[in-house]
Amino acid sequence: MLDVLAHRIYRHLFLAQVIALIGTGLTTVALALLAHDLAEGQAGVVLGTALAIKMVAYVGIAPLVGAYASRLPRRTLLVSLDLMRAAVVCALPFVTEVWQIYVLIFLLNACSAGFTPVFQATIPDILEDEEKYTRALSLSRLAYDLENLLSPMVAAALLMVMGFDVLFVLNALAFVISAALVISVTLPAPLALEEAPSVWRRVTRGMRIYLKTPRLRGLLALNLAVSAAGTMQIVNTVVLVRSVLNLGEKEVALAFAAAGGGSMLIALLLPKVLERVSERPVMLLGGVMMALSLYLGWLGPSFAGLVGLWLLLGAGASLVMTPTGRLLKRSCQPEERPALFAAQFSLSHSCWLVTYPLAGWLGVNLGLTGTFALLGTVALAATGLAALIWHAHDPMALEHEHAAQSHTHLHYHDEHHQHEHEGWEGPEPHRHSHHHSPGSHGHVFVIDDHHSHWPS
Repeated sequence: MLDVLAHRIYRHLFLAQVIALIGTGLTTVALALLAHDLAEGQAGVVLGTALAIKMVAYVGIAPLVGAYASRLPRRTLLVSLDLMRAAVVCALPFVTEVWQIYVLIFLLNACSAGFTPVFQATIPDILEDEEKYTRALSLSRLAYDLENLLSPMVAAALLMVMGFDVLFVLNALAFVISAALVISVTLPAPLALEEAPSVWRRVTRGMRIYLKTPRLRGLLALNLAVSAAGTMQIVNTVVLVRSVLNLGEKEVALAFAAAGGGSMLIALLLPKVLERVSERPVMLLGGVMMALSLYLGWLGPSFAGLVGLWLLLGAGASLVMTPTGRLLKRSCQPEERPALFAAQFSLSHSCWLVTYPLAGWLGVNLGLTGTFALLGTVALAATGLAALIWHAHDPMALEHEHAAQSHTHLHYHDEHHQHEHEGWEGPEPHRHSHHHSPGSHGHVFVIDDHHSHWPS
Protein backbone atom coordinates (compact mmCIF):
# COMPACT_ATOMS: atom_id res chain seq x y z
CA MET A 1 0.00 0.00 0.00
CA LEU A 2 2.84 2.40 0.81
CA ASP A 3 4.18 2.07 -2.76
CA VAL A 4 1.75 4.79 -3.81
CA LEU A 5 3.69 7.26 -1.66
CA ALA A 6 6.54 7.03 -4.19
CA HIS A 7 4.41 9.37 -6.32
CA ARG A 8 5.74 12.80 -5.29
CA ILE A 9 2.58 14.84 -5.83
CA TYR A 10 0.38 12.33 -4.00
CA ARG A 11 2.93 12.01 -1.17
CA HIS A 12 2.84 15.76 -0.51
CA LEU A 13 -0.96 15.87 -0.61
CA PHE A 14 -1.24 12.86 1.71
CA LEU A 15 1.12 14.47 4.23
CA ALA A 16 -0.92 17.68 4.01
CA GLN A 17 -4.07 15.66 4.77
CA VAL A 18 -2.50 13.85 7.75
CA ILE A 19 -1.05 17.01 9.33
CA ALA A 20 -4.33 18.93 8.92
CA LEU A 21 -6.26 16.01 10.43
CA ILE A 22 -4.02 15.84 13.50
CA GLY A 23 -4.43 19.59 13.99
CA THR A 24 -8.20 19.29 13.68
CA GLY A 25 -8.19 16.52 16.30
CA LEU A 26 -6.39 18.84 18.74
CA THR A 27 -9.05 21.50 18.18
CA THR A 28 -11.82 18.96 18.91
CA VAL A 29 -10.38 18.40 22.39
CA ALA A 30 -9.64 22.10 22.98
CA LEU A 31 -13.16 23.07 21.88
CA ALA A 32 -14.70 20.77 24.51
CA LEU A 33 -12.56 22.44 27.20
CA LEU A 34 -13.41 25.93 25.89
CA ALA A 35 -17.13 25.08 25.98
CA HIS A 36 -16.74 23.91 29.59
CA ASP A 37 -14.97 27.15 30.52
CA LEU A 38 -17.73 29.30 29.01
CA ALA A 39 -20.83 27.21 29.78
CA GLU A 40 -19.78 24.74 32.51
CA GLY A 41 -22.82 22.48 33.06
CA GLN A 42 -24.22 23.40 29.64
CA ALA A 43 -21.03 22.39 27.79
CA GLY A 44 -22.78 19.35 26.26
CA VAL A 45 -25.49 21.59 24.80
CA VAL A 46 -22.85 23.95 23.37
CA LEU A 47 -20.91 21.07 21.78
CA GLY A 48 -24.08 19.49 20.41
CA THR A 49 -25.11 22.78 18.83
CA ALA A 50 -21.60 23.30 17.42
CA LEU A 51 -21.74 19.80 15.90
CA ALA A 52 -25.11 20.55 14.28
CA ILE A 53 -23.71 23.84 12.90
CA LYS A 54 -20.75 21.90 11.49
CA MET A 55 -23.11 19.53 9.65
CA VAL A 56 -25.24 22.41 8.33
CA ALA A 57 -22.09 24.05 6.95
CA TYR A 58 -21.04 20.76 5.33
CA VAL A 59 -24.44 20.12 3.75
CA GLY A 60 -25.00 23.69 2.52
CA ILE A 61 -21.56 24.89 1.43
CA ALA A 62 -20.09 21.83 -0.36
CA PRO A 63 -22.44 21.95 -3.42
CA LEU A 64 -21.77 25.70 -3.86
CA VAL A 65 -18.00 25.17 -3.94
CA GLY A 66 -18.40 22.07 -6.14
CA ALA A 67 -20.34 24.16 -8.67
CA TYR A 68 -17.50 26.61 -9.17
CA ALA A 69 -14.41 24.52 -8.33
CA SER A 70 -13.74 23.75 -12.02
CA ARG A 71 -13.41 27.49 -12.74
CA LEU A 72 -10.75 28.10 -10.08
CA PRO A 73 -7.08 27.03 -9.99
CA ARG A 74 -7.01 24.06 -7.61
CA ARG A 75 -3.79 24.86 -5.82
CA THR A 76 -4.80 28.48 -5.15
CA LEU A 77 -8.23 27.38 -3.89
CA LEU A 78 -6.86 24.69 -1.55
CA VAL A 79 -4.11 26.94 -0.15
CA SER A 80 -6.55 29.83 0.40
CA LEU A 81 -8.98 27.59 2.28
CA ASP A 82 -6.16 26.18 4.45
CA LEU A 83 -4.99 29.70 5.37
CA MET A 84 -8.57 30.79 6.13
CA ARG A 85 -8.96 27.77 8.43
CA ALA A 86 -5.71 28.75 10.17
CA ALA A 87 -7.01 32.29 10.74
CA VAL A 88 -10.31 31.03 12.19
CA VAL A 89 -8.74 28.63 14.72
CA CYS A 90 -6.31 31.39 15.77
CA ALA A 91 -9.38 33.45 16.73
CA LEU A 92 -10.83 30.72 19.00
CA PRO A 93 -8.57 31.47 22.05
CA PHE A 94 -10.01 35.02 22.13
CA VAL A 95 -13.64 33.89 22.38
CA THR A 96 -15.57 35.24 25.39
CA GLU A 97 -19.18 34.36 24.45
CA VAL A 98 -20.82 31.10 23.36
CA TRP A 99 -22.31 32.68 20.21
CA GLN A 100 -18.78 33.50 19.04
CA ILE A 101 -17.95 29.78 19.14
CA TYR A 102 -20.92 29.09 16.88
CA VAL A 103 -19.87 31.75 14.32
CA LEU A 104 -16.25 30.55 14.19
CA ILE A 105 -17.26 26.88 13.98
CA PHE A 106 -19.51 27.69 11.02
CA LEU A 107 -16.68 29.58 9.24
CA LEU A 108 -14.15 26.83 9.98
CA ASN A 109 -16.37 24.08 8.65
CA ALA A 110 -17.55 26.13 5.66
CA CYS A 111 -13.86 26.25 4.63
CA SER A 112 -13.54 22.48 5.24
CA ALA A 113 -16.69 21.86 3.19
CA GLY A 114 -14.93 23.60 0.29
CA PHE A 115 -11.51 22.06 0.85
CA THR A 116 -12.31 18.37 1.34
CA PRO A 117 -14.35 17.56 -1.83
CA VAL A 118 -11.93 19.51 -4.08
CA PHE A 119 -8.99 17.71 -2.44
CA GLN A 120 -10.69 14.32 -2.87
CA ALA A 121 -11.57 15.02 -6.51
CA THR A 122 -7.92 15.91 -7.26
CA ILE A 123 -6.53 12.51 -6.20
CA PRO A 124 -8.07 10.42 -9.06
CA ASP A 125 -6.70 12.97 -11.56
CA ILE A 126 -3.20 12.37 -10.14
CA LEU A 127 -3.50 8.58 -9.70
CA GLU A 128 -5.34 7.44 -12.81
CA ASP A 129 -4.41 3.77 -12.32
CA GLU A 130 -7.33 2.05 -10.52
CA GLU A 131 -5.06 -0.10 -8.34
CA LYS A 132 -2.98 2.87 -7.14
CA TYR A 133 -6.12 4.92 -6.53
CA THR A 134 -7.60 2.11 -4.42
CA ARG A 135 -4.45 2.04 -2.29
CA ALA A 136 -4.68 5.82 -1.89
CA LEU A 137 -8.29 5.48 -0.68
CA SER A 138 -7.22 2.92 1.92
CA LEU A 139 -4.38 5.17 3.08
CA SER A 140 -6.83 8.04 3.42
CA ARG A 141 -9.13 5.84 5.55
CA LEU A 142 -6.15 4.88 7.72
CA ALA A 143 -5.27 8.56 8.17
CA TYR A 144 -8.78 9.34 9.46
CA ASP A 145 -8.69 6.36 11.84
CA LEU A 146 -5.21 7.19 13.14
CA GLU A 147 -6.35 10.75 13.78
CA ASN A 148 -9.28 9.44 15.84
CA LEU A 149 -6.89 7.25 17.85
CA LEU A 150 -3.86 9.50 18.24
CA SER A 151 -5.15 13.08 18.46
CA PRO A 152 -6.83 12.65 21.88
CA MET A 153 -3.66 11.04 23.24
CA VAL A 154 -1.42 13.79 21.80
CA ALA A 155 -3.80 16.43 23.17
CA ALA A 156 -3.76 14.82 26.64
CA ALA A 157 0.06 14.78 26.65
CA LEU A 158 0.28 18.44 25.54
CA LEU A 159 -2.29 19.57 28.14
CA MET A 160 0.07 18.35 30.88
CA VAL A 161 2.54 21.11 29.94
CA MET A 162 0.40 23.86 28.35
CA GLY A 163 -3.06 25.43 28.38
CA PHE A 164 -5.72 24.28 25.92
CA ASP A 165 -5.53 27.62 24.03
CA VAL A 166 -2.16 26.52 22.65
CA LEU A 167 -3.87 23.55 20.93
CA PHE A 168 -5.75 26.02 18.72
CA VAL A 169 -2.45 27.66 17.74
CA LEU A 170 -0.93 24.25 16.93
CA ASN A 171 -3.94 23.49 14.71
CA ALA A 172 -3.39 26.80 12.88
CA LEU A 173 0.25 25.82 12.38
CA ALA A 174 -0.90 22.44 11.00
CA PHE A 175 -3.11 24.20 8.42
CA VAL A 176 -0.20 26.47 7.40
CA ILE A 177 2.07 23.41 6.92
CA SER A 178 -0.71 21.75 4.90
CA ALA A 179 -0.89 24.86 2.68
CA ALA A 180 2.91 24.81 2.22
CA LEU A 181 2.80 21.16 1.13
CA VAL A 182 0.08 21.92 -1.42
CA ILE A 183 2.13 24.87 -2.76
CA SER A 184 5.16 22.58 -3.15
CA VAL A 185 3.56 20.57 -5.99
CA THR A 186 1.90 21.35 -9.32
CA LEU A 187 -1.64 20.03 -9.51
CA PRO A 188 -3.54 19.07 -12.65
CA ALA A 189 -5.82 21.87 -13.77
CA PRO A 190 -9.52 21.10 -13.36
CA LEU A 191 -11.10 20.16 -16.65
CA ALA A 192 -13.39 22.86 -18.02
CA LEU A 193 -17.10 22.21 -17.83
CA GLU A 194 -19.52 23.12 -20.53
CA GLU A 195 -21.47 26.14 -19.33
CA ALA A 196 -24.59 25.28 -17.38
CA PRO A 197 -27.55 27.45 -18.38
CA SER A 198 -28.14 28.79 -14.86
CA VAL A 199 -26.52 29.16 -11.45
CA TRP A 200 -29.05 26.68 -10.03
CA ARG A 201 -28.10 24.01 -12.59
CA ARG A 202 -24.41 24.54 -11.82
CA VAL A 203 -25.01 24.21 -8.07
CA THR A 204 -27.20 21.10 -8.46
CA ARG A 205 -25.11 19.42 -11.20
CA GLY A 206 -23.37 17.01 -8.82
CA MET A 207 -26.63 16.19 -7.02
CA ARG A 208 -28.42 15.44 -10.30
CA ILE A 209 -25.68 13.04 -11.43
CA TYR A 210 -25.64 11.41 -7.99
CA LEU A 211 -29.38 10.90 -7.63
CA LYS A 212 -29.88 9.66 -11.21
CA THR A 213 -27.14 6.99 -10.96
CA PRO A 214 -28.43 3.71 -9.41
CA ARG A 215 -25.12 2.67 -7.82
CA LEU A 216 -24.83 6.10 -6.17
CA ARG A 217 -28.41 6.00 -4.89
CA GLY A 218 -27.38 2.68 -3.32
CA LEU A 219 -24.33 4.43 -1.87
CA LEU A 220 -26.59 7.10 -0.34
CA ALA A 221 -28.62 4.38 1.41
CA LEU A 222 -25.35 2.87 2.72
CA ASN A 223 -24.29 6.35 3.92
CA LEU A 224 -27.43 6.31 6.06
CA ALA A 225 -26.42 2.92 7.50
CA VAL A 226 -22.94 4.28 8.31
CA SER A 227 -24.39 7.34 10.04
CA ALA A 228 -26.91 5.27 12.05
CA ALA A 229 -24.12 3.02 13.35
CA GLY A 230 -21.55 5.80 13.73
CA THR A 231 -23.78 8.11 15.74
CA MET A 232 -24.67 5.31 18.17
CA GLN A 233 -20.97 4.75 18.78
CA ILE A 234 -19.96 8.44 18.96
CA VAL A 235 -22.91 9.78 20.96
CA ASN A 236 -23.59 6.92 23.38
CA THR A 237 -20.21 5.27 24.08
CA VAL A 238 -19.55 7.54 27.05
CA VAL A 239 -23.06 6.83 28.43
CA LEU A 240 -22.63 3.06 27.98
CA VAL A 241 -19.19 2.96 29.62
CA ARG A 242 -19.64 5.50 32.43
CA SER A 243 -23.33 5.24 33.34
CA VAL A 244 -24.32 1.67 32.39
CA LEU A 245 -21.08 -0.24 33.03
CA ASN A 246 -19.80 2.20 35.72
CA LEU A 247 -16.27 2.26 34.31
CA GLY A 248 -13.73 5.09 33.95
CA GLU A 249 -12.36 7.45 31.30
CA LYS A 250 -9.66 4.97 30.25
CA GLU A 251 -12.35 2.48 29.23
CA VAL A 252 -14.16 5.22 27.25
CA ALA A 253 -10.95 5.83 25.28
CA LEU A 254 -10.46 2.08 24.70
CA ALA A 255 -14.03 1.70 23.42
CA PHE A 256 -13.53 4.54 20.93
CA ALA A 257 -10.19 3.02 19.90
CA ALA A 258 -11.88 -0.33 19.15
CA ALA A 259 -14.03 1.22 16.38
CA GLY A 260 -10.94 2.90 14.89
CA GLY A 261 -9.01 -0.38 15.11
CA GLY A 262 -11.69 -2.31 13.22
CA SER A 263 -11.77 0.35 10.53
CA MET A 264 -7.97 0.36 10.17
CA LEU A 265 -7.81 -3.42 9.86
CA ILE A 266 -10.25 -3.36 6.91
CA ALA A 267 -8.49 -0.42 5.26
CA LEU A 268 -5.25 -2.43 5.29
CA LEU A 269 -6.87 -5.56 3.79
CA LEU A 270 -9.23 -3.98 1.27
CA PRO A 271 -6.91 -3.15 -1.68
CA LYS A 272 -6.15 -6.86 -2.18
CA VAL A 273 -9.82 -7.81 -1.77
CA LEU A 274 -10.98 -5.26 -4.35
CA GLU A 275 -8.59 -6.76 -6.91
CA ARG A 276 -10.81 -9.88 -6.87
CA VAL A 277 -14.27 -8.71 -5.77
CA SER A 278 -16.41 -5.81 -6.97
CA GLU A 279 -17.42 -3.00 -4.62
CA ARG A 280 -21.10 -3.94 -4.30
CA PRO A 281 -20.83 -7.18 -2.24
CA VAL A 282 -18.04 -5.68 -0.11
CA MET A 283 -20.06 -2.57 0.73
CA LEU A 284 -23.31 -4.47 1.35
CA LEU A 285 -21.42 -6.81 3.71
CA GLY A 286 -20.29 -3.69 5.58
CA GLY A 287 -23.92 -2.59 5.98
CA VAL A 288 -24.93 -6.01 7.34
CA MET A 289 -21.98 -6.01 9.79
CA MET A 290 -22.95 -2.59 11.17
CA ALA A 291 -26.61 -3.65 11.60
CA LEU A 292 -25.47 -6.87 13.31
CA SER A 293 -23.23 -4.99 15.74
CA LEU A 294 -26.17 -2.74 16.74
CA TYR A 295 -28.57 -5.67 17.18
CA LEU A 296 -26.03 -7.47 19.37
CA GLY A 297 -25.79 -4.32 21.50
CA TRP A 298 -29.48 -4.86 22.27
CA LEU A 299 -28.36 -7.80 24.48
CA GLY A 300 -26.60 -5.42 26.90
CA PRO A 301 -22.95 -6.46 26.44
CA SER A 302 -20.15 -6.42 29.02
CA PHE A 303 -17.20 -4.09 28.39
CA ALA A 304 -15.32 -6.81 26.50
CA GLY A 305 -18.47 -7.43 24.47
CA LEU A 306 -18.83 -3.70 23.73
CA VAL A 307 -15.22 -3.53 22.49
CA GLY A 308 -15.98 -6.48 20.19
CA LEU A 309 -19.16 -4.81 18.90
CA TRP A 310 -17.41 -1.52 18.19
CA LEU A 311 -14.59 -3.43 16.43
CA LEU A 312 -17.23 -5.07 14.19
CA LEU A 313 -19.00 -1.73 13.68
CA GLY A 314 -15.76 0.05 12.69
CA ALA A 315 -14.89 -2.76 10.26
CA GLY A 316 -18.33 -2.56 8.66
CA ALA A 317 -18.13 1.22 8.28
CA SER A 318 -14.72 0.94 6.62
CA LEU A 319 -16.05 -1.66 4.14
CA VAL A 320 -18.58 0.94 3.01
CA MET A 321 -16.53 4.13 3.14
CA THR A 322 -13.17 3.06 1.74
CA PRO A 323 -14.35 2.08 -1.81
CA THR A 324 -16.64 5.15 -2.13
CA GLY A 325 -14.11 7.15 -4.16
CA ARG A 326 -13.93 4.35 -6.76
CA LEU A 327 -17.71 4.51 -7.28
CA LEU A 328 -17.67 8.29 -7.65
CA LYS A 329 -14.75 8.21 -10.09
CA ARG A 330 -16.54 5.60 -12.20
CA SER A 331 -19.86 7.45 -12.26
CA CYS A 332 -19.00 10.75 -13.93
CA GLN A 333 -16.93 12.48 -16.59
CA PRO A 334 -13.51 13.64 -15.27
CA GLU A 335 -14.56 17.31 -15.40
CA GLU A 336 -17.62 16.54 -13.21
CA ARG A 337 -15.59 15.07 -10.32
CA PRO A 338 -15.45 18.18 -8.09
CA ALA A 339 -19.25 18.54 -8.31
CA LEU A 340 -19.88 14.83 -7.66
CA PHE A 341 -17.45 14.56 -4.75
CA ALA A 342 -19.10 17.68 -3.29
CA ALA A 343 -22.52 16.02 -3.66
CA GLN A 344 -21.28 12.91 -1.81
CA PHE A 345 -19.80 15.13 0.92
CA SER A 346 -23.06 17.04 1.32
CA LEU A 347 -25.48 14.09 1.09
CA SER A 348 -23.48 11.82 3.41
CA HIS A 349 -23.31 14.55 6.06
CA SER A 350 -27.02 15.22 5.70
CA CYS A 351 -27.49 11.63 6.94
CA TRP A 352 -25.38 12.45 10.01
CA LEU A 353 -27.37 15.64 10.52
CA VAL A 354 -30.47 13.44 10.93
CA THR A 355 -28.94 10.60 12.97
CA TYR A 356 -26.84 12.68 15.44
CA PRO A 357 -29.84 14.23 17.22
CA LEU A 358 -31.83 10.98 16.75
CA ALA A 359 -29.20 8.91 18.61
CA GLY A 360 -29.06 11.41 21.48
CA TRP A 361 -32.83 11.84 21.76
CA LEU A 362 -33.54 8.09 21.57
CA GLY A 363 -30.83 7.34 24.14
CA VAL A 364 -32.52 9.65 26.66
CA ASN A 365 -36.17 8.84 25.89
CA LEU A 366 -36.11 5.21 24.74
CA GLY A 367 -33.16 3.82 26.69
CA LEU A 368 -29.96 2.44 25.21
CA THR A 369 -31.24 -1.07 24.41
CA GLY A 370 -34.16 0.41 22.48
CA THR A 371 -31.78 2.80 20.71
CA PHE A 372 -29.53 -0.09 19.68
CA ALA A 373 -32.54 -1.93 18.24
CA LEU A 374 -34.01 1.05 16.40
CA LEU A 375 -30.73 2.26 14.88
CA GLY A 376 -29.87 -1.35 13.98
CA THR A 377 -33.18 -1.53 12.11
CA VAL A 378 -32.37 1.74 10.31
CA ALA A 379 -28.95 0.34 9.28
CA LEU A 380 -30.43 -2.99 8.11
CA ALA A 381 -33.29 -1.34 6.19
CA ALA A 382 -30.87 1.09 4.53
CA THR A 383 -28.59 -1.81 3.50
CA GLY A 384 -31.59 -3.75 2.11
CA LEU A 385 -32.67 -0.66 0.16
CA ALA A 386 -29.13 -0.28 -1.24
CA ALA A 387 -29.22 -3.92 -2.44
CA LEU A 388 -32.52 -3.26 -4.24
CA ILE A 389 -31.50 0.04 -5.85
CA TRP A 390 -27.97 -0.97 -6.85
CA HIS A 391 -28.42 -3.97 -9.13
CA ALA A 392 -25.96 -6.84 -8.97
CA HIS A 393 -25.49 -6.55 -12.75
CA ASP A 394 -23.86 -3.12 -13.01
CA PRO A 395 -21.77 -2.96 -16.20
CA MET A 396 -19.80 0.13 -17.17
CA ALA A 397 -21.01 0.09 -20.81
CA LEU A 398 -24.75 0.24 -21.43
CA GLU A 399 -26.94 0.03 -24.54
CA HIS A 400 -29.24 3.03 -24.70
CA GLU A 401 -31.42 5.01 -27.08
CA HIS A 402 -30.56 8.45 -28.44
CA ALA A 403 -32.92 10.81 -30.17
CA ALA A 404 -31.33 12.56 -33.16
CA GLN A 405 -29.28 15.49 -31.84
CA SER A 406 -26.33 17.67 -32.70
CA HIS A 407 -24.11 19.26 -30.11
CA THR A 408 -20.69 20.76 -29.62
CA HIS A 409 -18.56 20.12 -26.58
CA LEU A 410 -15.02 19.87 -25.31
CA HIS A 411 -13.08 16.63 -25.67
CA TYR A 412 -9.87 15.80 -23.88
CA HIS A 413 -7.06 13.61 -25.06
CA ASP A 414 -6.49 10.80 -22.59
CA GLU A 415 -2.74 11.28 -22.32
CA HIS A 416 -1.67 12.83 -19.04
CA HIS A 417 2.04 13.43 -18.67
CA GLN A 418 3.30 13.37 -15.14
CA HIS A 419 6.76 14.83 -14.60
CA GLU A 420 7.94 14.03 -11.12
CA HIS A 421 10.27 17.03 -10.93
CA GLU A 422 8.98 19.40 -13.58
CA GLY A 423 5.30 19.46 -12.58
CA TRP A 424 2.26 18.48 -14.53
CA GLU A 425 0.94 18.82 -18.05
CA GLY A 426 -2.81 18.37 -18.21
CA PRO A 427 -4.84 17.18 -21.17
CA GLU A 428 -5.43 19.67 -23.96
CA PRO A 429 -9.11 20.34 -24.70
CA HIS A 430 -10.46 20.50 -28.23
CA ARG A 431 -13.98 21.47 -29.22
CA HIS A 432 -15.71 18.96 -31.49
CA SER A 433 -19.14 18.83 -33.08
CA HIS A 434 -21.14 15.60 -32.90
CA HIS A 435 -24.30 14.38 -34.53
CA HIS A 436 -26.17 11.39 -33.08
CA SER A 437 -28.54 9.60 -35.42
CA PRO A 438 -31.63 8.18 -33.73
CA GLY A 439 -31.28 4.61 -32.53
CA SER A 440 -29.50 2.44 -30.01
CA HIS A 441 -25.79 2.28 -29.24
CA GLY A 442 -23.58 1.36 -26.30
CA HIS A 443 -20.61 2.92 -24.49
CA VAL A 444 -19.35 3.60 -20.96
CA PHE A 445 -22.39 5.32 -19.52
CA VAL A 446 -22.56 8.16 -17.01
CA ILE A 447 -25.12 10.87 -16.39
CA ASP A 448 -24.02 14.10 -18.12
CA ASP A 449 -25.43 16.91 -20.27
CA HIS A 450 -26.08 14.47 -23.15
CA HIS A 451 -27.34 11.52 -21.07
CA SER A 452 -29.87 12.89 -18.60
CA HIS A 453 -31.52 9.58 -17.58
CA TRP A 454 -30.27 6.11 -16.71
CA PRO A 455 -31.29 3.47 -19.30
CA SER A 456 -34.02 1.18 -18.02
